[in-house]
Amino acid sequence: MNVRRAVVAIAWLGLAASASSATAQDAVLSAEEPEPAQNWGWFGDFWAGYDHVSGLPNNRDDLSRARTRLRVGAFWNVSPTWEIAGAARGALGTDANDDNRRNNDNERSDSIGLDQLFVRWRPGDNTSVTLGKTPLPLELSPMVWDSDIRPAGVALDQSFAISEFDRLQIVAGYFAGQHLYGDESRIGAAEIAWRWHEGAPTHASALLSYLDFSDLDELTKQGLARTNSIVAGRLVNDYRLLDLQLVGHTELGRWPIDARFDYVNNLDADDANEGARMSVVAGDRTQPRGWEAGYAFQRIQRDAVMAAFNSDDWWFHSAVRGSLLWVGYGIDATWNLRLAGFHERRDGLDEYIDRIRVDLTAHW
Repeated sequence: MNVRRAVVAIAWLGLAASASSATAQDAVLSAEEPEPAQNWGWFGDFWAGYDHVSGLPNNRDDLSRARTRLRVGAFWNVSPTWEIAGAARGALGTDANDDNRRNNDNERSDSIGLDQLFVRWRPGDNTSVTLGKTPLPLELSPMVWDSDIRPAGVALDQSFAISEFDRLQIVAGYFAGQHLYGDESRIGAAEIAWRWHEGAPTHASALLSYLDFSDLDELTKQGLARTNSIVAGRLVNDYRLLDLQLVGHTELGRWPIDARFDYVNNLDADDANEGARMSVVAGDRTQPRGWEAGYAFQRIQRDAVMAAFNSDDWWFHSAVRGSLLWVGYGIDATWNLRLAGFHERRDGLDEYIDRIRVDLTAHW
């Protein structure tokens, strides 16, 4: 890392720590004297990561790099039913933006830009309509969607009470993907979720999601979907995904336990169109001095998902099988650490690649 990048990274870390300290001071003041709800406020997160990848195909040298990202924004509750919010994002890494394509990254290593900008209308306690650039409002696993991608569009979120503790939730929207390199993709999405005993020590959810991707030509030309089937520079299949997730949560003493199973099928592909992922997590590293351990396994056939949009924590985005093992620790209510190891193999290759990642994250 050169001097300029090191100085900027240190400055960002200081800014994030200052925000964390300010948040802690605010918490102390509010404990002493309750304050009325604010009509506006700040929010943000900071991430610093180091990863080392070995066993790359085509005799490529091992990759080692460090990256940082800071997102800072503000919200304004204009009235009890209207909210406006926006956030900026900046990133800095030891690698160059020219390497992001071949490293299968969903974000540039060095960049400054808009992270979120939206207007939200809440006509009732169980209804909201959001217009603008936000995280995708569906609850999806990393096999299907990378939570760091910020599409722009309109979404409706409607809930219905089924009983005292159960809820039916419907989310639907239409979005511009707004991926890298002038992406012109469009995404129609809908999700129905049944949430059983929500808020209880033991609860569960079943979620059925549908995603319809279109206008993928520019994205494909830029190489973002290269692990999908491509002939003469064009995708062989369309991508209309049906995704089913079963989620369970319980508590063993002071240890929360979460389990998730995810199955996805691309309805527009005749073969190599299925993917499955399972994960188990014990503990919670977002809690002060909280430990967390987790394991995930996923198998994604070549055309099961739209490879440009799922998680870039994994080196390969489709035509892959692999496992992830991690341990995390909550430093305090704001900062946490994670050490993760990935072991994965692309279809058609005999050798596995291994990826070690260390992540330092803060939220306020």
